[in-house]
Amino acid sequence: MIRFYSIKKSDKKIESKIFKSIKKVIKKNNFILGNEVSNFENSFSKLCNSKYSIGCSNGTDAITIALLSLNLPKNSEVILPAMTYASTFYAVINAKLKPVLVDINDDDPLINLNQIERKINNNTKAIIPVHLYGSVVNLFKLNRILRKKKIYIIDDCSQAHGAMYDNGKRVGGHGISNISTFSLYPGKNLGAYGDAGIITTNNKKFYTQIKSIRNIGAIKKFDHKTIGFNNRMDTIQAAILSHKIKYLKENNSKRVLISKKYFSKIINKKIKFINYSKNSVFHQFIIRVKDRNKFLTFLKKNKIEYGLHYPHTINQMKFFKKKYGIKRYINSEKLAKECVSLPIDPMLTNKEVNQIINTINRY
Repeated sequence: MIRFYSIKKSDKKIESKIFKSIKKVIKKNNFILGNEVSNFENSFSKLCNSKYSIGCSNGTDAITIALLSLNLPKNSEVILPAMTYASTFYAVINAKLKPVLVDINDDDPLINLNQIERKINNNTKAIIPVHLYGSVVNLFKLNRILRKKKIYIIDDCSQAHGAMYDNGKRVGGHGISNISTFSLYPGKNLGAYGDAGIITTNNKKFYTQIKSIRNIGAIKKFDHKTIGFNNRMDTIQAAILSHKIKYLKENNSKRVLISKKYFSKIINKKIKFINYSKNSVFHQFIIRVKDRNKFLTFLKKNKIEYGLHYPHTINQMKFFKKKYGIKRYINSEKLAKECVSLPIDPMLTNKEVNQIINTINRY
């Protein structure tokens, strides 16, 4: 069986270091916002070239906290893609704001910037572009569209750790967006051993707000100055992530190499590829298949694990249809119906990659 992703295999060479750090945290008895959290935050800021990084409980909370830090009027509209994980959508709801969906492009999984421009009105206060599958939205173009409008950009980078824009600037830094949010869920390119997330910004005001909101409204203990939540990153998770971040670049490079083999060697008229941005980190490698159920049965028979990211668009969720009515987003729905995620584990051997390619070519 070729596994979809194995964290144990991925972390084998640093396993002893991770266990040693966990024991150290236990011995120090400092489980909440210990030094390991600030150390990891500093490492993440260096990775992204951002002024500030704030660890938090998970990627969903990261987006919610980012939205809350803007202090937007209730029911302000927030634009986001119809093709994304439910967390992006629910974060807007949790922040008591109104989600407005936009379709993706027909040839890639990213939000259609021209449609964003058409959706903007006086109630639009924020946009959440999603760097889906490790592919990167052109935020420079989005900033040009917004011009001098007071509309904030919070990019969801949960699948783009270490990715870069076409000009070589890193996602999550340089102030290209107002705030960037990351999930550090175990299966991500940079993943913890449980739930975790992180938020980056170059704005000191947002930084102070975010840091306070994630810690029950207080930066210093008992000094509660705003409404906040218990959304802190665990010290143990920070200790683990501090080791894993050192190998992110290496593992991303391995993902890119595997993707190049897939692109060049999968030759089957029944299989279609999607376009990725120039400096994608390939969190998922997506192919499109018309008769997906038949193809998935074929993969199972040949003992190749797969993923579906994602089989339903936001507008197809029961909650959305109940509250906002039936709406169609053609490109998103088509991708959701046809998408299959192939194994892209950096630890895949050449033999395993070739086996996946040869198997798909026989389909």
